[in-house]
Amino acid sequence: MAKTEVILDANAVSRISAGTVIKGEILSPGDIRVDGTFEGKIQSKGRVVIGETANVKGEIICDNVDLWGKVDGDIFVKNTLSLKEGCVVNGNLHIRKIAVELGSTFNGTCQMISEAEFDKATGADMKMPVQHQQKQQHAPAN
Repeated sequence: MAKTEVILDANAVSRISAGTVIKGEILSPGDIRVDGTFEGKIQSKGRVVIGETANVKGEIICDNVDLWGKVDGDIFVKNTLSLKEGCVVNGNLHIRKIAVELGSTFNGTCQMISEAEFDKATGADMKMPVQHQQKQQHAPAN
C-alpha cells in the first residue's frame, strides 16, 4: 500500500465559528480556532485559539494556547499558555510556560511540567490520521 504524505498549508486553520455547537473529539496536525461551543477533547500539534465568544467543556492538549473565552476542563500545553484579559478557566493546567494578563480568571491548579512530562502525560506519540484505512475482518479458521 502506498504511503500518503500530508503537506500542511502554514496558514490553514480549522475553525469552529461563533454560533456553531460541536460535541466530540478533534485531532488535528495544525492550528484550531474555536469561537463557538465545543464539548469534548481537542488535540492539536499546533496552536489552539479560544476566542472571546467560545465556550469549551473538555480537555485541551496542544503545543500552544491563546485563551480569551471560557474553558471548563484540563489543559495540557507543550509550550506556552496565554491567558488573555476576560478569559475564564475552570480546570487544571499542566504547562511549560504561562503568560497571564490582568483581568483573566483561573480556578484550579497549575503544574509546571517539562516537555518529557508533557509527552508522558499525553501520550506524545499522538498519531495524526493520514488516511482512513479499513481493517479486513477474517473469519476464524476451524
